[in-house]
Amino acid sequence: MTLYIQNPLDMHLHLREGAMLDSVLPFTAQAFSAALAMPNLKTPITTTALALEYKKQILESSTKSGSKDFTPLMSIYLTQSLDKDELEKAQANGIRILKLYPKGATTGSENGMSEILDNKTLEIFALAEKLGFILSIHGESNGFCMDREFEFLKVFKHIATNFPKLRIIIEHMSDRRSLEAIESYENLYATLTLHHISMNLDDVCGGMLNPHHFCKPMLKTKKDQQALLHSALNAHPKTSFGSDSAPHLESAKLSSKGAAGIFSAPVLLPALAQLFEEHNKLENLQAFVSDRAFEIYGLDSKNIPQKSVKLVRESSKVPSKINIPLDNMGDIVPLFADKILQWRLG
Repeated sequence: MTLYIQNPLDMHLHLREGAMLDSVLPFTAQAFSAALAMPNLKTPITTTALALEYKKQILESSTKSGSKDFTPLMSIYLTQSLDKDELEKAQANGIRILKLYPKGATTGSENGMSEILDNKTLEIFALAEKLGFILSIHGESNGFCMDREFEFLKVFKHIATNFPKLRIIIEHMSDRRSLEAIESYENLYATLTLHHISMNLDDVCGGMLNPHHFCKPMLKTKKDQQALLHSALNAHPKTSFGSDSAPHLESAKLSSKGAAGIFSAPVLLPALAQLFEEHNKLENLQAFVSDRAFEIYGLDSKNIPQKSVKLVRESSKVPSKINIPLDNMGDIVPLFADKILQWRLG
């Protein structure tokens, strides 16, 4: 059996930089037409100039890997120094997405916002609304880890109500209670990851502790997983696919601090095809990994390479580790390492 996906898009991707970028990018560039690159690097992408330089690095890396039909979509890390001139400059260069991180909420959020609804931030939201930007938010409070997204919903609702023309994305939605929110507010949307729709907290600590399944927002209950999976399988009109694939060296995952992030890029489309087939919803995969993103983000297909990605229903084994040539520092363990998938890229 063969399946073709037209112009698949990953609307939430961590590519890192340097040798890490060169090592992980080929997995995405081979399988996707475009991907939204997250701006939380060691030096955050807080300006248009930095975003354009990062885009150049990604394109150069993509060319080196042999992929010439991949487009990085860029975003700006939202800080209180962002002003009208910088927003207009970003807009002029085709950048339309702002990424908001609550300070300290996740990897690379040290420069995030400590006061999300203060006057200065609200001014930025008003400018973003007027200029037609999209506001993507890692929405978590600093409360109990399983309730952080739910507690943050009041912030999403406040912004959605006060800026009704500002399109807002709940990034990597993990809590079933967020579904009610996106259905209640016309300008509120969400991205869904492979790991949040295919796993739950049992996969982290239900048996032996698995640090490679530790992420933020955390995997939650079986009920949450099932609700999010139902949304994905039925290509909910207000959700699109965003992998949140986040590579960390194995040493960082196994350290006492336990880096948060799941590296799913090597398995995304085959694993999604298997999941959708298991639930007799394979016909909705195209909408989930492509069509919905074009609609929600208002993307112009003329600016994205036309790409038909072939999936073949043949078993394939996920590698146990992906080598990263960082001065022999180690490897990355991918999602579903050593498991057999029933689909592979053609």
